[in-house]
Amino acid sequence: MSARPGHLALLPGLLAGLSLLSLSIGHAPLTLGEVLAGLFGQGSEEQRLIVQHIRLPRVLLAWLVGMALGASGAALQGLLRNPLAEPGLLGISSSAALGAVLALYFGATTISLWLLPAAAMGMALLATLALAALTRAGSSNLTLILAGIALSAWAGALTSLALNVAPNPTAVQDMVLWLLGSISDRSFADVLLCLPFVLLGLALLLASGRSLEVLTLGEAEAASLGVSLGRLRGLIITGSALGVGATVAVTGAIGFVGLVVPHVLRPWVGYRPGPLILASALGGAVLVLAADIGLRLLDQALPSSQELKLGVVTALIGAPFFLALVWRARADLP
Repeated sequence: MSARPGHLALLPGLLAGLSLLSLSIGHAPLTLGEVLAGLFGQGSEEQRLIVQHIRLPRVLLAWLVGMALGASGAALQGLLRNPLAEPGLLGISSSAALGAVLALYFGATTISLWLLPAAAMGMALLATLALAALTRAGSSNLTLILAGIALSAWAGALTSLALNVAPNPTAVQDMVLWLLGSISDRSFADVLLCLPFVLLGLALLLASGRSLEVLTLGEAEAASLGVSLGRLRGLIITGSALGVGATVAVTGAIGFVGLVVPHVLRPWVGYRPGPLILASALGGAVLVLAADIGLRLLDQALPSSQELKLGVVTALIGAPFFLALVWRARADLP
């Protein structure tokens, strides 16, 4: 199946356009000229403050979250050769959320702010290693999905336990709002907190692309052609844990991006798992940014005391998509 490079070329342009739109909308709407002036340090002080310090961190976090989730989903689907694999469904995101909640509950952030992403990435790494061990044992796709669901439920139960025994109602409210997933009210400090881990994770995932291409021939054939399956698993497990863990630590759990984006973009790259990683990184950023813009416009149209959370919006998009995939798989059964 041939790729569609013309379609792929749309992604950077679409991402740039959505970024400018995101910078322009809000309670103080700005024109395109005012946004560009604010970005380059021109215009009024108010415009520079709104663009550079309030809206730009939100846009950059949408990029990082979407890239980490999209690339991780594409790489995991290629490694596990399972179209339903994605960080949220396999319990990696919920495990990272559990690590972050435990860090918040035990006050680890008062010792060092870096302990929050470290705890999230550590739990994400443990979850991914458990799934990789099941794959290496030759389990079926159904077993893998069930293991991911069980892992997600276990992490969710422990997170609920931490919420249940939280010291006060304010702490419970903070944790619940954080678990819903959001990129609002974030600063450049949050961007810098997850940026190095996301970049390193993306680099590891992109480095696995060539080996994933060979893996489509089968594990035995890939090994005979010089692909080290252990190294490949290590690259994808570490890359996914770094990217997903770091973004979950800053924004909370945002699901289904890694499931939806690779499926939409797979025909654009000729169903090749290698190029799909970069395409899914860009597509993930587009999806998260578009969802964030949508919820902000909805909040402006239907003002309420609570802003919609990004994790809720992506779940509303992803859950029907997942059901459609299951329905299509059911229809393909003999």
